[in-house]
Amino acid sequence: MKKYKTILFEKQDDIGTVWLNRPEIHNAFNEVMIAELLDVFTWINTQDDIRIVKLQGKGKSFCAGADLNWMRGVASYGYEQNYAESLNLSKCMYAIYTCKKPTIAVVHGAAIGGANGLLAACDFAYADDHTTFSLSEVKIGIVPACISPYVTKRVGEYGAKELMITGKRIKGPEAAFHKLVNKSMPADELENHVQSVIDLLRTSGPKAMSQCKDLIFNISNVWDLDTALVKTAEMIAEIRASEEGQEGMAAFLEKRKPNWVVK
Repeated sequence: MKKYKTILFEKQDDIGTVWLNRPEIHNAFNEVMIAELLDVFTWINTQDDIRIVKLQGKGKSFCAGADLNWMRGVASYGYEQNYAESLNLSKCMYAIYTCKKPTIAVVHGAAIGGANGLLAACDFAYADDHTTFSLSEVKIGIVPACISPYVTKRVGEYGAKELMITGKRIKGPEAAFHKLVNKSMPADELENHVQSVIDLLRTSGPKAMSQCKDLIFNISNVWDLDTALVKTAEMIAEIRASEEGQEGMAAFLEKRKPNWVVK
């Protein structure tokens, strides 16, 4: 496993954890972190022994948004250089959103600006009640463009308007109300809750989870209903005939646990 400058990857059993690892500046991201996140999520897709991925922040915060020193440099860029760096950020968000493995953002401290794109691109996001959230880009005269597809998917059009146009600061319970995170809870309950979700995911077929993510992606982003009529029938026919599908159905009928469940 390669060494990174701004992130850290750890693996325990079948769980991979991607740590944002700039705790001295609350894990603010720059062009290096963006590139490293894109690299690690692309690599994770090739690793059959990783079933579930967590995204977390070292230190006191999940992520404070863009690094101020990086932003000072960006402010002096012309259009072409700005576009190139912004495109990398868009690719990073897309890589997280399309990861083949279930992804869980574990959020604490603060999630400011672009940090909300990182958590929104994950399949699940959980926060402690004291976490501060803000889509604050409008306060400095810009917009949360590259993260907007993922935030808007989570909170809906009018939720996005309330959070993005006002740039207001909210805490975990209000973030959960807006569906920016799946659930907010006291800090001392967060780890156990995330573990309970992981335990639940571990009882599901690894390939079935990946295929289910593909199904939801296509239903949400690609297929119209006429296309879905055919594609969904093709998908279930293929999966029922697959090795994992056969094992899962046999285990159900025989009233035993399938072979992917750790005994």
